[in-house]
Amino acid sequence: MSNKKQQVSRRQFLNYTLTGVGGFMAAGLLVSPLRMAIDPVLKHSSSGDFVNVGISVDEINDTPQRIDWTVEQVDGWYKSEPSRSAWVYKDENGDVVALSPICTHLGCVVSWEGSDQHPDHFYCPCHNGLYTKDGVNVPGTPPLAPLPVYEQEIRDGILFLGNPIEREGA
Repeated sequence: MSNKKQQVSRRQFLNYTLTGVGGFMAAGLLVSPLRMAIDPVLKHSSSGDFVNVGISVDEINDTPQRIDWTVEQVDGWYKSEPSRSAWVYKDENGDVVALSPICTHLGCVVSWEGSDQHPDHFYCPCHNGLYTKDGVNVPGTPPLAPLPVYEQEIRDGILFLGNPIEREGA
């Protein structure tokens, strides 16, 4: 073995230095896109949270009634409170049913008994869409799927709603 140290030439020194500096610069440029890609995945999502819609279960009867509420939404640094709606009633078993008011055909808003020709139906005025009281689409009308049903919880006699759940077409 040789005890002689190997000398680094100026050219090798510059290559090593420029490679190191270039690597640090590339790493610095990649940190921001990586953080933007990974951060939303690791952040706690409030999408499954239930929201107090401000109605007592005692106030709900067998006739669908529209309720409106707001949810807090954060998009980056912008906070907003968009409004949400649901048609709520008790079925024949006394269970609370909460239906989305958004028509599954083209996204118009349906209303209960919105048409004189079709009482006891949810009616969509955009293309004469009809749904039965339980939100199932009437065959032969434009909607091809039932109205979505909201996730729900009842806490201390107050109704809390979550996200709408899509249902299979009839």
